[in-house]
Amino acid sequence: MKKTRLLALCMLLLAGSSFAQTYVTQVKPSGNKKWGYANLNGEIIIPAQYDKCYEFSSDGLAIIFDGKARQHYFINLKGEKLPTEVSAFAVREGFLGFELQGFQDGLLPIRVGEKWGYLSSSGKMAIKAKYDDITDFYGGYAVVKSGEKYIVVTTSGEETPVEGSGLLDVKHFTEGMAPFRAADKKFGFIDTSGKAVIKAQFESVGYFGDGVAWAETADKKIGYLDKYGAWVIKPQFDAAKNFDKETGLARIKNGKAWAYVAKDGSKVTLSGTDIYEDFFDGLARGRQDGKFGWLNSKGEWVIKPQYDGSRDFKNGYAAIQKGKMWGIIDKDGKVVIEPKFDGIKDMELVK
Repeated sequence: MKKTRLLALCMLLLAGSSFAQTYVTQVKPSGNKKWGYANLNGEIIIPAQYDKCYEFSSDGLAIIFDGKARQHYFINLKGEKLPTEVSAFAVREGFLGFELQGFQDGLLPIRVGEKWGYLSSSGKMAIKAKYDDITDFYGGYAVVKSGEKYIVVTTSGEETPVEGSGLLDVKHFTEGMAPFRAADKKFGFIDTSGKAVIKAQFESVGYFGDGVAWAETADKKIGYLDKYGAWVIKPQFDAAKNFDKETGLARIKNGKAWAYVAKDGSKVTLSGTDIYEDFFDGLARGRQDGKFGWLNSKGEWVIKPQYDGSRDFKNGYAAIQKGKMWGIIDKDGKVVIEPKFDGIKDMELVK
């Protein structure tokens, strides 16, 4: 009997540890010009000492930029610097740094000299820096460029040429599909074998999410395609965004009016808000009388407008501003970190 109880207790402890989750966010403490990191309780876990730092990826690493040395490096959740095989490298920051996502599929694009390759989360060069341009990994695949040729590469470095000549661009993969731009400037999609599975025929396209992607036709109307190139929603919108998996809604625009559309083509409009935002984690930001709150897919205020500033929900949490100070709330509107920071970013889940 004792052995049975002991076994059950061990299994319970193992189950509990397997579901253990760590949440981390970037914070700027009151009166401090530097950034550091805090946990879900608002406790500083890495002191504010960085002029520029980025979110933690799921594997527990964050990118730091040393302004004096003008060099990037990586830290773990203890603030320890990760040794890397190469000492001098650059990362792709994107527009104002907002597109720097850190490690994806355990790999990060870096530039060594004039060439690009991939660094592993252990600090080793997983794929040699030999390409002229590269994209982030998603779902085990990335697109790289060597000379004028585009290539699909796997996390192990296996290469498959992208079919077609004179391609102007090939973007990153989502859900096994990547947008490409042909020589005639039309857009289509390739799959992970490098073949054009949706031929180049559109003026512009988005990325696949929840099985569909938006595409713009020659008459400047936008609809939604499935992975076979068939219209799920026929072109009829002037602007369109990605579908939210939780609500099954996407933000669309006709003229000056924004609304939401479901995959069956039915539309949802909201009242009582003077802004329309995308749904994240099933909630969309709204604003009333200058204050921010969140609405559900029925247009109901689930978190009443009361905040002076806000960020979208991510991983079940959102940053909110009261006066000049920032904190964090959960999806029930409960304050989990009191507004006490001069700045705060998204709450990241580190597994």
